[in-house]
Amino acid sequence: MCYSALVRHDLQWLAKRYGAAIAWEMFEALFRKRLDDDGIQFSRALDVHILRMQDEQARPSHALIEQYRASQARGWEQELFKQRKRLVDAQRKLQVRETKAARNDERIATEKIATLSSKLTSLRSDHIDSDDMRIFPRKYAPVITEEGGRLLIRPMRYLCRLPGKPSNFDQRFDGTYNARRDNLNGFWSGIYGKNHGILVIDSFFENVPRHLYEKRALAPGERASNVVLHFNPSPGEPMTIACLWSHWTGEGEPELDSFAAITDEPPPEVLATGHTRCVISLKDENVREWLSPAAVSKGRLEEILSDRAPRYYEHRIAA
Repeated sequence: MCYSALVRHDLQWLAKRYGAAIAWEMFEALFRKRLDDDGIQFSRALDVHILRMQDEQARPSHALIEQYRASQARGWEQELFKQRKRLVDAQRKLQVRETKAARNDERIATEKIATLSSKLTSLRSDHIDSDDMRIFPRKYAPVITEEGGRLLIRPMRYLCRLPGKPSNFDQRFDGTYNARRDNLNGFWSGIYGKNHGILVIDSFFENVPRHLYEKRALAPGERASNVVLHFNPSPGEPMTIACLWSHWTGEGEPELDSFAAITDEPPPEVLATGHTRCVISLKDENVREWLSPAAVSKGRLEEILSDRAPRYYEHRIAA
């Protein structure tokens, strides 16, 4: 299961590479909704890339992102003031008498001040590091689809809610950020062959049972635990990941566009780590056919999923 990935959020780069248009109205709608809904989460890299853009069409999104940042800053500054007061109060008490409660307040306040200060510094910076590019399930990311003969970059949530399902489907099936290839004609049959997309990533992360990674059996009484592995492709080129997506509607509920990455049996080097699935990196020459599934046969779609971009996945234990 690809539970996390470093995603390309540069919309201009995506548009140029794939000859796609940017669905600005969809991004704007979500940026506006994010102002009042903590459930709308983007990676910081998307905000930074859009703020760098000089395109006139990006200006409404600029304003909404700045409004969101200002709201975040206000909340963090208020909390920072509270924690600084907590720290001063604790240190005053410690000057009079050593107590466990005051020492604990001092420790917690110091940690929270450092965290909040770091958040505020990052908020005001236009620097992007790898953590800023990372998505997890329920975060939104730019996905490329085909509509009316043209390619479109649109924001979608990384956790697919299938059409016709109730809104609590997300809680009942919280692993639907990945779609198993061997179940595309079963569980995913409502959108496979109909709604295809691509997500462009640089690398991905997997949870792997520690004892399998260490190639041993569980010791007597040992509880299973996971280790997070970071897989990087060689050659180190962007990976075009095959996805399925859904447009969900429900009475009295907000509409939702969401997606899942397709996974298949892993290459030997991934299997050797103890992980049994891997995302599918499409070849560039197959992307347009993949994004136009109505124009090709199911047999051809299967060929595309098997005809993958050559990659060797090096790994390391994630920090």
